[in-house]
Amino acid sequence: MAPAWRPLADLPRAGGKKCLSMYNSAMKFPIRSTFRLVWLALILVSAAQAQVYVIPPGGGDLAGRIETMRVTNQETLLDVARQYNVGYEEIRLANPEVDFWLPPPGAEVILPTRHILPSAGRRGIVLNVPEMRLYFFPLPCTSEKQCMVITHPVSIGRMDWRTPLGTTHVTGKKKDPSWSPPESIREEAAANGKPLPAVVPPGPDNPMGAYAIYLDLPGYRIHGTNRSYGIGLRATHGCVRLYPEDIETLFERVDVGTAVEIVSQPVKFGWEGDTLFMEVHPPLEEDTESQARLTDIALDLLEPIALQRSFTLDSREFRRGLEEMSGLPVAISRTSGNKKNRAGNKPAR
Repeated sequence: MAPAWRPLADLPRAGGKKCLSMYNSAMKFPIRSTFRLVWLALILVSAAQAQVYVIPPGGGDLAGRIETMRVTNQETLLDVARQYNVGYEEIRLANPEVDFWLPPPGAEVILPTRHILPSAGRRGIVLNVPEMRLYFFPLPCTSEKQCMVITHPVSIGRMDWRTPLGTTHVTGKKKDPSWSPPESIREEAAANGKPLPAVVPPGPDNPMGAYAIYLDLPGYRIHGTNRSYGIGLRATHGCVRLYPEDIETLFERVDVGTAVEIVSQPVKFGWEGDTLFMEVHPPLEEDTESQARLTDIALDLLEPIALQRSFTLDSREFRRGLEEMSGLPVAISRTSGNKKNRAGNKPAR
């Protein structure tokens, strides 16, 4: 069965016409509005380094596709992660048997570039904290038209500096921001023998990088970094960091007032055609309830899905997904048509 998503990753940087010809080929239907044509061209060229996908109307809940590559001499998985726009933990979890720092030349590496969209409103910015991934919907998604999503790996707050959950919005943007570290951070830095000034000016020593997006959460921002190797880790004081090339793309596209939803969903479910997929990420260390009840959480999420749509659960794949927590979408259902499964269309506990 043909996939419902249409990948638009790895588009060339130069030549909007070439980008658009690839886009039209992937979508297989014409763009009728001149304004929309120009708008999409700008989006695709500026987001060439991001993972950019278009989901047609009724196209399902998954975006992207899993691919593989082979490492070259002296290439680490960290190098691969940066090249393919994935984070540290994502590529480590997807390749548990590959040596992270010294992979043998020619070793096959799985690229975790397929994602179930979080269970949240498909508008503005959606950040799933355990996944350490941000999703940006340039336009609100509806059932009548295709939905575009741009996604980036991120770093989030350490256990003692948690990134807050909830709904907020963008209040401002600044290129080349200065940073005024709060007293608590300055005290921590001084205790570690690395004192900070009251104001860190723009430049290579500024941990905010070259772009900052301000939120209606005092002290919290979405920004770049001067330490790209930390993307995909819990490495911040609560803010959200992106690769330098990713924050530049996001900065250009996001407007003041854009909605931001921050969620914690270690388990996600989504449909592609008649197949139900599950994607599991390790819960945050301090989220002990989720760690202890991961199976129950997954079953609780499955119940309303089963009541809405009939399927037969593949219990072996379901258990494997929960055990491995690879961050890769796993097919967990067998199509059962209009018939209910043996559990009465309700997953058994």
